Amino acid sequence: MAKSHLAYQINKVIKMIKVSRINGKRFVINCDLIELVEETPDTVITLTTGKKLVIKESVDEVIEKVIKFKRSTFVNGLITKRKEV
Repeated sequence: MAKSHLAYQINKVIKMIKVSRINGKRFVINCDLIELVEETPDTVITLTTGKKLVIKESVDEVIEKVIKFKRSTFVNGLITKRKEV
């Protein structure tokens, strides 16, 4: 398997953040598909597909998870590019 293909597959898996349904059941969503996060008073995530998800986490917690993901992706991308040079 080519290096670039493997890196693509790994990056595809990592694009997920963990959240919880109101009943406590954990699941993951692709943070690149998040269009809108609102509190009504429950937190509702609207995806680019139009699907709505009601979760336990607050809007601020979702923002923190997405920022953490984006930072790790950016840093990992820089490290990967440096190693390839």
